[in-house]
Amino acid sequence: MHVLVVEDDAPVRHLIARLLRENGFRATGARDGGEMWETLRNSAVDLVLLDVMLPGQSGLELLRALRAEQASLPVVMVTAKGAEADRVLGLDLGADDYLPKPFGRQELLARIRAVLRRAHPPASGPEGGAGRLLRFEDWTLDTARRELLSPGGAVIDLSGAEFDLLLAFLEHPQRVLARDQILELSRGRLADPNDRSVDVLVSRLRRKLEGEEGGTAMIKTVRGAGYTFLPRVERVP
Repeated sequence: MHVLVVEDDAPVRHLIARLLRENGFRATGARDGGEMWETLRNSAVDLVLLDVMLPGQSGLELLRALRAEQASLPVVMVTAKGAEADRVLGLDLGADDYLPKPFGRQELLARIRAVLRRAHPPASGPEGGAGRLLRFEDWTLDTARRELLSPGGAVIDLSGAEFDLLLAFLEHPQRVLARDQILELSRGRLADPNDRSVDVLVSRLRRKLEGEEGGTAMIKTVRGAGYTFLPRVERVP
């Protein structure tokens, strides 16, 4: 797996790249948005580790532009410790996870591997066999291809975190799921359950399923308890 490390601090960038290479990854460093785009044009990249604080365009601006071009490319944001506003905005823009500084080596590797597992699930297993299609309100989720099809047949771009959230809802429809349950079921480690990360992800997914306004309500907020996915779900053989 090829990880693109976008970090303007050269010692930190080199340290992360070396750690990744020592643990079986291919790693390329970029110090700013220009080098990031150059690498993406010339190489196949499996994940971007993107720092928020960068010269020129910030990491959040680059994430917004990146999602407009490559909606499914996994992105892990690196933020300053305690910068909740940056984390929430990054998730809202489509980041798959975030990592607050300072972070340990094992935590970095664990988060990268977790995001890559969600983005590239094994071809075999329960999601690759019978019943891989889940249908609700004329929408279809292909769990093997990790694709969401609208009632009109259009492929709806989902980040890895959005896909996992939707799958958790579809596997437990018409049940109230608390935030900690959602994190556990979606295999996500985005934040503490009391953080706004789950609410941000639900809001993003809700906009894609229901539209900005006037669409069919699918995700109900249960005050003080969590969320409920309202439609009936059918598993197609």
